[in-house]
Amino acid sequence: MTRREAWLSAGAVFVAALAVRVWAAGTITFPRPEDTAYYVGVARNLVEGRGLVSDAIWNYGTPPLAFPRPAFEVWLPLPTLLAAIPMALLGTTFAAAQWSSIVVGSLLPVLAWRLAADVATDRGLPVGRGRTLALGAGFTAAVYLPLVLHSDLPDSTMPFGVLVLGACLLGARIARNPQGARLTDPRVLGLGVVLGLAALTRNEAVWLALAWVLVARALVARGASVAPVGASRAAGGAAAARAAGGAAVAPGGAGAVAPGGAAVAATANGAGTAGWIRLVAGAAIPAMVVYAPWAIRDWATFGSPFPGGALTNALSLKGEDIFAWANVPTLSGYLGAGIGTLAGLRITAFFHNLLNVLLFLGIPVSAIGLVALPWTARGTAFTMLVRFSAITFAATTLLFPVATTWGTFLHASAAIQVLLLLAALLGLDRLIEAVGRRRGWTRPVAWLGPTLGIAAGALFTAVLLPAFGRDGDLVRDQYAALPGALAAAGVPVDRGGGPIITDFPIWLAEETGIRTLALPEESPASVLDLARHFPGTSLVVVSDARDSTWPAIALRDPTGIRCFQPVPLPAGADSGAVDPLAGLHVFRITCP
Repeated sequence: MTRREAWLSAGAVFVAALAVRVWAAGTITFPRPEDTAYYVGVARNLVEGRGLVSDAIWNYGTPPLAFPRPAFEVWLPLPTLLAAIPMALLGTTFAAAQWSSIVVGSLLPVLAWRLAADVATDRGLPVGRGRTLALGAGFTAAVYLPLVLHSDLPDSTMPFGVLVLGACLLGARIARNPQGARLTDPRVLGLGVVLGLAALTRNEAVWLALAWVLVARALVARGASVAPVGASRAAGGAAAARAAGGAAVAPGGAGAVAPGGAAVAATANGAGTAGWIRLVAGAAIPAMVVYAPWAIRDWATFGSPFPGGALTNALSLKGEDIFAWANVPTLSGYLGAGIGTLAGLRITAFFHNLLNVLLFLGIPVSAIGLVALPWTARGTAFTMLVRFSAITFAATTLLFPVATTWGTFLHASAAIQVLLLLAALLGLDRLIEAVGRRRGWTRPVAWLGPTLGIAAGALFTAVLLPAFGRDGDLVRDQYAALPGALAAAGVPVDRGGGPIITDFPIWLAEETGIRTLALPEESPASVLDLARHFPGTSLVVVSDARDSTWPAIALRDPTGIRCFQPVPLPAGADSGAVDPLAGLHVFRITCP
């Protein structure tokens, strides 16, 4: 492939992806899920001069518990920093923030095209088939529903996916030609920078770094040229001596003869281990340099250089444990749940990750990819991506089985979706080639597989994406109507008043500007204790959208009956229209 053809191909894929994502952004006008709203809200506060803060406290495990709440005690800042750029230029709206994810998301199909081109080169495909495979992967990724959807949501999914694919492309190039594993190899240093940026995006960057450690170790295990130039020449000389005479003569004269094979093995093993260390350290040092300023900020703000919440996520028995106030997850409580419960959590997580994340959103391409994956995901181009995918799937399933059902694996899966997409196209390519041989076809038909992928992806995106947008509009209308309804009910709220306890704290805070506290899945007595820790807290707002013990527990528990008075809301719409406030329940806290 010439340089001109490469630039034209990449440009065509980028333009197509950008056009699709701009269209899709018009159908999505509200940040769903709540983590998207969090990134956008903090970016708005940053642009408005308030700094990296939030008006919602949704996690009580990391102090300081005060307003304005310092942001990113659990999540990481790069998506917000990216969203702040267009918001500073175009205004502090969700539509402006979407431009960050649209542009970043449009880069992912370009990287998919590059990955497919590398795969075609590795497999020695004819030029025409290789070009068709690469362009097919790029254009399919441009319209593939899981990738289009998250390209219009300014959260961590697309930035992390781009960084993972970028790291895997660099890792594959190093694996293909280690060049003596120099500590100053610009490819290794570049990989380290990408790993550092990934660490500023999602905690799953640790699995990406582990994948690189394994790839580097595999280079040593297979005897790749990871030795410095001098050592490589020495090993080569020993090998030549062995080939010439069967033995390598050691200094010292007659009788000082060592077996040539032993000399080569000793040299290669020592140089190989040193090369592995250089490959790992060469990436780790720039990664730590990139991440260090944020670690210092976290240390100064939260008392730890690392993101919080990992232990809570690992010990959670239900998703609402992330909102825990009094009943914080503990190791004893986790183990006390019993082997049956713990095994059941992992079974649920496995099928959630496999079906809800990887299969359903991308049907039929994802189904073909899952079937074809074991036979197609091989070769140098795939070496790091396959390791990252396997480690991330296993870690989220086994270590964080509850958190993953709330989005942990989903937001780390963009690059894995590309792996499935490419596996599907490779599987179709092999199938079509086999059918062509059997039937004696003489004209090239490699375009059939990519055509199926592009058509299926475009169809499902066009049909399903608008429905997602309409659901978001209903959520927006509900929280936009709430302040007026509360005022009409005699319990007005304002931005400078006390916080509201609610089960969707980020949405309420970002849509209305009111300070909010996450409603823990705990007793009314515990919620009352939470309110007492934040003076001025007098309201609880609960939605039917989440399967929770609230609001029913407030109507039967003695403390709930005594201290939580229901507040009837007026109708939020004219007769016959959909009431945006339907499903919302409000309680006034009457106990001091």
